[in-house]
Amino acid sequence: DLLPPPLPKKQLQRAESLPEQGPSHPCQGDPTPCASSILYSIPPCHLRHQEGAPGSIPLQHRPPCGPKKPLTKSQSLGEVVVSRGSPQRAPALMLKELTFRMADGELGQLLQSPAGVAGVVLGCQAATLARLSARLQEQLVGLEEQLQLLQAQLLGKRWGALALLEPEPCCESGDAWYFRVGFTSGQSQLELAAKVPKPCCSSLGVQSSLGTHCSIQRLMGRFSDHLPRELLLPGHPGGQSQSPSREEQATHPILQVLLCAEVPYQTLAGFVKGSQGLHRTSPGHYERLACLLLLQLCLGLEHLRGQHGGQGDLSPENLLLVQCPCPPGSQQGKKEPLGLALPRLLISSFFKAKEKRRPFSTSQEQDWTEGLAAATAPAADELKLGRLIYEILHVDISLEDTLGFRSNRLPEIPSLSIYSTGLKRLATLLLHRDPSKRVSVEQARSILQVLLWGPRQELFARSEKSLPLLQSWVEVKRALLLLSFAENWAGTGGSPGLEEWLCCQYFQEVTEHTLYQTTQALY
Repeated sequence: DLLPPPLPKKQLQRAESLPEQGPSHPCQGDPTPCASSILYSIPPCHLRHQEGAPGSIPLQHRPPCGPKKPLTKSQSLGEVVVSRGSPQRAPALMLKELTFRMADGELGQLLQSPAGVAGVVLGCQAATLARLSARLQEQLVGLEEQLQLLQAQLLGKRWGALALLEPEPCCESGDAWYFRVGFTSGQSQLELAAKVPKPCCSSLGVQSSLGTHCSIQRLMGRFSDHLPRELLLPGHPGGQSQSPSREEQATHPILQVLLCAEVPYQTLAGFVKGSQGLHRTSPGHYERLACLLLLQLCLGLEHLRGQHGGQGDLSPENLLLVQCPCPPGSQQGKKEPLGLALPRLLISSFFKAKEKRRPFSTSQEQDWTEGLAAATAPAADELKLGRLIYEILHVDISLEDTLGFRSNRLPEIPSLSIYSTGLKRLATLLLHRDPSKRVSVEQARSILQVLLWGPRQELFARSEKSLPLLQSWVEVKRALLLLSFAENWAGTGGSPGLEEWLCCQYFQEVTEHTLYQTTQALY
């Protein structure tokens, strides 16, 4: 009874501003701020002068930079953070239905929720980004219900139900010819692509079960028939200067025809070959287009891996470019030429992981494929993606260079723009000699998004990189992105297009945890 009561144990809390066991990397390089805008964020000035070391640790081998729990893609629309640490959940359904005309009585109840005013605003921004992303996707690829209805209308249709718009192919890929055809659906005339596979090059069995994605070629119908006399196949017997006679046509084999929703105008190989002048005169614009094209390819590869049904052919000859539809409200007079505008990129050729590949279109492709035969399917995708970066940037790279047979040094990528060093850094991480240290396609997609829209390294010049800093950056950028959309729609900027949709997707899904990991690998 004479002893004093014991002192209470003091609880020491871990500082929430620092990631667990996070590596400390001081920011280096030129701290001078770079000019930027909402959608055209300039990559860090650090990338203009300094490259990342090829031996740096990639994403998957870095210590954890956050709580030891599985990282989710993004918070739900109703889960909003009002303090650094404990997320509070506002009524998700009310946030989705919240509008300017909402009754003050209902609004007052929402404001009294644990999330508070900040939680309501952040939740509304997330819900609005999701709605905008869905609407932009509808403008780019069409309504799913309408596409399914069109598929039903095309069932059993052959050449007789199609209008031949041009006698010559609008595009020739490594494995098929494409013809522009018209189809009358109700009161509207729709334009489709008739895909005529080259001999032994059909991937219909794999492609029919891949699901719907903006970067995957969509099949609308199929049939087998003779090629009409009006259509000309380059190098096909009787298809040069004059059409074959009926007797000659009767001897021709029946060809398989696939009807596709997208009409390509060029392959990626043709785009790269014809853009050398643009790369010299406007390197910043061209290499930004390169980042956006590579981003679309990564998104398509991620979708394919989720389907577990097949792999995409990453040969530039089989990656198609499709002109995006003109958004409503845009000014036709200000439409960019095809060489400057951003096209949709489509993966059009597929094969199962263990099946025999199609015939090689070039001897170089055969060398590459045989050289990568020992690699697993995902590892081969990373190597081919790294090689593709060099090809798009007009830098020759051999199989020996890629697999490290000659030396540990990859070919030099000239620094022509603010994107050059970042793309070289990404290629180095994809082509690492040690397969366990290569970044994945998913991580490559995140790096491309950071290159395009930030955060730039000067963000960490005055404040140490931390999860709260990155979370605040995401919240502010989301608000500024929505303000940019509103200002453009109210002014003369026209409706958003493909690049704005990709940007919207990024800020809809990105989290401070993924940003921390991605910036560690990139910078």
